[in-house]
Amino acid sequence: MAFVHLHVHSEFSLLDGACRIGRLAARAKELGQTALAITDHGVMYGVIDFYRAAKAVGIKPIIGCEVYVAPRAMTDKQYPTDTDCSHLVLLCENETGYKNLSAIVSRAFTEGFYQKPRTDLDFLRTHAEGLIALSACLSGLIPKRLLRDDFSGAREAAKTFAGIFGKDCFYIELQRHGLDRQEEVNSRLLLLAKELSLPVVVTNDVHYLQKSDAKLQELLMAIGTGATLGDSGLAFETEEFYLKTPQEMEALFSDLPEALENTVRIADRCAFDFEFGRLHLPAFTPPDGTPNEDYLRRRVEEGYAEKTARGLLPEQPVYRERFGYELSVITSMGFTDYFLIVADFVGYAKSRGIPVGPGRGSGVGSLVAYLLGITDVDPVKYGLLFERCLNPERVSMPDFDIDFCDRRRGEVIDYVADKYGSDHVAQIITFGTLACRAAVRDVGRALGMTYAQVDEIAKLIPRRLGITVAAALEESAELRSRVENDPAVRRLIEFAAALEGRPRNASTHAAGVVITDKPIIEYVPVSSNGGDTVTQYPAETVAELGLLKMDFLGLRFLSVLDDAEKAVRQKDPDFSLSAVDTGDGATYAMLSAGDSVGLFQLESEGMRVLLTKLRPYCLEDIISAISLYRPGPMQSISRFLQNRADPGSIRYADGRLESILGSTSGCIIYQEQVMMIFRALAGYSYGRADVVRRMMSKKKVAEMEREKAFFLKGAAENGTAPETAEAIFAEMSDFAKYAFNKSHAAAYAVVAFRTAYLKCHYRREYMCALLNSVAGDNRKVNLYIEDLARAGIRVLPPDVNESGEGFSVVGEDLRFGLAAVKNVGGAFAAFIVQDRLAGGRFASYEDFLLRTGSRGNVRMVESLVNCGAMDGFGLPRSRMAAAAESGLQTVAGMNSGVIAGQMGLFDAVGGTDELFRIAYPDLPEYPAMQKLAYEKELVGVYLSGHPLDGYRDALRRAGVVSTQELVEKLSSGEPGEKQTVTVGGILKSRRQKITKKNEIMAFCILEDLQGEVELIVFPSALEKCASLLKEGEVLLVSGTAQLREALAEDGEDELKLLVRAVRRAEPDGAAHAEEHSSRSRAGVYLKITAANEGKLDEALEELRAYPGGSAVFLYYEKDKKLLAARQLRVAAADGLLLRLRELLGGANVAVRED
Repeated sequence: MAFVHLHVHSEFSLLDGACRIGRLAARAKELGQTALAITDHGVMYGVIDFYRAAKAVGIKPIIGCEVYVAPRAMTDKQYPTDTDCSHLVLLCENETGYKNLSAIVSRAFTEGFYQKPRTDLDFLRTHAEGLIALSACLSGLIPKRLLRDDFSGAREAAKTFAGIFGKDCFYIELQRHGLDRQEEVNSRLLLLAKELSLPVVVTNDVHYLQKSDAKLQELLMAIGTGATLGDSGLAFETEEFYLKTPQEMEALFSDLPEALENTVRIADRCAFDFEFGRLHLPAFTPPDGTPNEDYLRRRVEEGYAEKTARGLLPEQPVYRERFGYELSVITSMGFTDYFLIVADFVGYAKSRGIPVGPGRGSGVGSLVAYLLGITDVDPVKYGLLFERCLNPERVSMPDFDIDFCDRRRGEVIDYVADKYGSDHVAQIITFGTLACRAAVRDVGRALGMTYAQVDEIAKLIPRRLGITVAAALEESAELRSRVENDPAVRRLIEFAAALEGRPRNASTHAAGVVITDKPIIEYVPVSSNGGDTVTQYPAETVAELGLLKMDFLGLRFLSVLDDAEKAVRQKDPDFSLSAVDTGDGATYAMLSAGDSVGLFQLESEGMRVLLTKLRPYCLEDIISAISLYRPGPMQSISRFLQNRADPGSIRYADGRLESILGSTSGCIIYQEQVMMIFRALAGYSYGRADVVRRMMSKKKVAEMEREKAFFLKGAAENGTAPETAEAIFAEMSDFAKYAFNKSHAAAYAVVAFRTAYLKCHYRREYMCALLNSVAGDNRKVNLYIEDLARAGIRVLPPDVNESGEGFSVVGEDLRFGLAAVKNVGGAFAAFIVQDRLAGGRFASYEDFLLRTGSRGNVRMVESLVNCGAMDGFGLPRSRMAAAAESGLQTVAGMNSGVIAGQMGLFDAVGGTDELFRIAYPDLPEYPAMQKLAYEKELVGVYLSGHPLDGYRDALRRAGVVSTQELVEKLSSGEPGEKQTVTVGGILKSRRQKITKKNEIMAFCILEDLQGEVELIVFPSALEKCASLLKEGEVLLVSGTAQLREALAEDGEDELKLLVRAVRRAEPDGAAHAEEHSSRSRAGVYLKITAANEGKLDEALEELRAYPGGSAVFLYYEKDKKLLAARQLRVAAADGLLLRLRELLGGANVAVRED
């Protein structure tokens, strides 16, 4: 007697199924199964992977789903009634069944989702053809009614399902897991089946592969629900939910041989196969009705004529030959419509002023794409190969990924949906997986371990992309030791190894869009994510099914370039970024100086160092830099630079390599170069060369060995010595896995150059646009303000009479926008700007409240005051902030008419502003440090100064690493997490904690000029430095730095420093202050008079807030004595001097220089 499993949950029943698809198919084969079903909960995410895995091991895949059926209509969504959905297993008998199942699962998401994706009986009635239904587990509608002793209701449900699917396509399903009341339900199900003459089938509700995996299933569910292993109600009642052998199932249901046989009969009836490779492109209709191939050729000819007329291309035979060849390949491979569709939506974007990137990916290698306006890089000029885009010897779709301005990408997607039909267009799903470190953290939480325990182990895992538990154990001796000696750690790592790589959640691909000729659900089921319709299959699968898939990417830097270009055109109307000279010497000089902060692809510290060594002078150099500065190729940087510095030292193994590798100083950097070498030395076509390159990159050893023989034979026939050919093949094989796509690098180099050109020639406009693009990211804002300061450009504080909504260029400076102020919001900021433009500048604080009070509130006004946006009114911030609430109340009364009626009598005399005067409280201005604290809190940066202004030189001399630089280095694996570094900054906070050993440790926040770092001070270190860890102290701290991963996917990693040593930083010039003061009277002079003597203590407090190297002298008018403040050295900053003059009087504060 045979048996087939028809109720199986894979890993794609996200965190509710422990069966890895590959192992599931292999285990079924091992058990002698000839067929196997997949029935994940409510989704079809894994059916293609399952189909391929089953076919690979020689068993029949049965495509299905355990759907959720709503208690009423799926559009009814009332709590709690409509949360009580029931399970129903559906299996595809044929292609019609697949299309209907796809429709059912899709509509369950797009219309029926309420806690779960739900269908309903009415929709099942119209989509039942080609499907076989099973009544499901104890959560099925019929078993649930039987559990409630509602036999009559169960009978009606069974009759309903039999009526929907037909008596030969609806089966009563029995399971035996040893659950409470399950046998009672089974007995009633058998009675029901007999009464209604319905067939019976037996299943096991498979959630994991083997009985020993029950704990793994429980762990997955704990992760999915945020619970802890062992929590009541989390685990299944028994450990019987595994892929049982046919013999186990026969023994379990020996009393129901017919039901066992029915599993095989159902499997035999299910005969659906996916079709891969056949294209299903939507049709493109030319506007003039001409045949598509003729229309494409005409568009290409027109594009060539236009570009030659503009001087962008030369009139040379090589170009006509190239696009003629490309057109022949495109048409012969059936991709005419593909190119026309892409050209159409790119053309739409450009016609609407939506910034479009110059291209990305291998599509940039197509001259036809360039002539159609899809890309913006001449592939002939830069040696780019069409075969990387479309290979006649490897049938696959072209690779066109298009960058759009991130603010308007959605408009292009909407255009495509309108043109081809919303039911023909969807975005593409992607799955978040349990990566190695994430798996360790998730497992640790589910096991009930503390964050500190788990974090300690997670940090032993090397920080590199794609690391696995196995690789981590091999690379980290300390991790191996902990696993070998600590049972708890061993359990943690074993579970993490079992879970890593599994899908954890579904989300929307950042860029992928699919367009189909028929409604998309005929090919692919869809789901809904955040209001977007998304495929249930990932991008690779969508492409394999022959569907048109491409990436519509939102690139922030295109928005930056667009904003900057518009700003430049305000003073130079003819300026066009696309027409700038890519050989501009000033731009390359700037890059050679390492001045690349804020530039696309070029701003990291490592890249800046590379640029200073490379000293680029043409776009080809930027292409090389982008391609080299990546893991893998980095190992060639030193050789590349050495050869570039001394071209005479380059030795080519074969003279024909010089024309291929000359532009990269004898080094293989690009994939295209590998292909060219195959062609030049061994006579390969570019198509075949690309196939071999892909083989090398994927390390297909057996195939490479076979190909090596062909290469050596071809090389010998072309006059290459065997040993030379061997060496070249070995070098290519080694580097092919790292070689970069030059087409992609060339397109990105164009964007990078344009950002560099703007920064070089229009720095203010460019940096203003850049700052607006990162508003809210304080670390980036700080970085760019520092960069501007190095160029002598100030970023002025927000000002209600000067600022726009965002950052703006004001003369030679930039100014903060009002929307950047915390609590203000874009709407209020816009209203302030509009009112000022319409009604003129705000004359006073009262005038501001009168004109804007109807839109603002106390918190908004206080925030504007405390960040300095109303300093222009000449009043202390403290007084304006204190008066905000009463002032707004008065304005509200005036606006409401409570006072307005009384004011009417005075209209002829003057406006209400003349009658509105605030009685300000007599408060001293905020101390300097409080001012700075408010600015930092509300704008994210210090505006009127910086607590470290008097320490900049000292920090530089101490060799500190900035927090920004440290984050960059740690993110790239440098320095190692055991290497000691020194940071310097001001201590913002300190809190203490008692350890389990009853010792004291401390956690502090240290702020430097670019960000913050948390200091972790263990008891042994705290004993030595406790007296130094005071808020406001400027310190130099040494220790080992770490990046703690953010808990949220979109969160930022947190920088931590395990403290080893702390010392106090000396202010700039402090070491020479005594010697200097003995022979110089330079410094800050304060005259103390009878009128201001009461303000002296406050003035001294302000002085202490600005530590630096300048001496302080006090002249007492009454005694006619000049005294030096021996222990006080200050930075004579504008903010300090302004505040001193407010306190003591302008004539009583002076600065004397040497």
